[in-house]
Amino acid sequence: MMLKPVWIYLENGVFLEAKSFGFEGSKTGEIVFNTSMSGYQEIMSDPSYAGQFVVFTMPEIGIVGCNDDDMESQSIHASGMFVRSLNEMPSNFRATEDLPSLLKKHHSMGICEIDTRYLTKMIRDGGPQMMIASTEVSDKEKLKEMLKNSPRIEEVNYIEQVGTKKSYLHVKGVWNAETQSYNPALNNVGKKIVAVDFGIKRNILNELCATGLEVEVIPHDFSADEIIARYKKGEIHGLFLSNGPGDPLILKKEAAQISILIEAKVPMFGICLGHQLLSIAHGHPTYKLKFGQHGGNHPVKNTKTNIVEITAQNHNYNVPESVCSIAKVTHINLFDNTIEGLEYNDAPIFSVQHHPEASPGPHESKYIFQEFANRL
Repeated sequence: MMLKPVWIYLENGVFLEAKSFGFEGSKTGEIVFNTSMSGYQEIMSDPSYAGQFVVFTMPEIGIVGCNDDDMESQSIHASGMFVRSLNEMPSNFRATEDLPSLLKKHHSMGICEIDTRYLTKMIRDGGPQMMIASTEVSDKEKLKEMLKNSPRIEEVNYIEQVGTKKSYLHVKGVWNAETQSYNPALNNVGKKIVAVDFGIKRNILNELCATGLEVEVIPHDFSADEIIARYKKGEIHGLFLSNGPGDPLILKKEAAQISILIEAKVPMFGICLGHQLLSIAHGHPTYKLKFGQHGGNHPVKNTKTNIVEITAQNHNYNVPESVCSIAKVTHINLFDNTIEGLEYNDAPIFSVQHHPEASPGPHESKYIFQEFANRL
């Protein structure tokens, strides 16, 4: 495959040239890095990465190819990816297409033959920042102007783009390595939940179904009154608030609806963005971390058991220490001592910042899904 040149401008003034694969054109986004050693397809199709360029610290990317089963959503939502060395030809029995083809199909940029270690160190020292990449424009000053006139990631409501528009039942369980297929949903505990789709990953839904819960997925613009009415009738037994992209503080309507559910004491469980929205709805606004957490090797301490779990993470925002006045901290990030899990005092509500479903990453936190099912 002939690789075309691509030019990159970052808001700190750094101007770079590399090679492109995938979508051709111009795109802006926030640049972050991910330390996962595998799972590039799951990462790129995670809706939480909408509006971001992902720098992979793993230098060789593409060798296992891509397939429909490893997609975490229906599309690639990340603006693009940086890799040191692209492996164009997949060598894996599960592969049905190569990485460049997948990116082209979903209009996501691929950038290679660039020093990803340099980019990682730059982000590590200065934090994430906005950037533009283009296969069409090579002039630094023009790229600078284009970036200046583009919306910042914190100004865009990405959940309107990545979430479902209508309700549906999820009927898959977890992946079965022996059969090379997903187990069917169990739905055998006689309890049903609704999962609010802010950009939900498929493997979160799979893990919820694996506990025996019946799972109905609903759009982000839900009505709290309808949820409460269904809960009081016994039609549903709880609510799950999903992960998702962007700045949680712009989701004022969603936070307001969650506040109504809190007052009604509807049982809730949140992951990542859902965790952040629960804090905001309780009156404790989130803040942006100088260094976001993206990868599959983050140690988290469970304060109940004192066990350290290695977790998968993907977030730039965090809940404040002030939330400890109304909730008990259940998990702590051992990299920076930020809050990773909460159990609220006034209602049957708990949440975690990390991703217990991983995909990719370790599975040491999967028990949290069963905890949710057991509480309903």
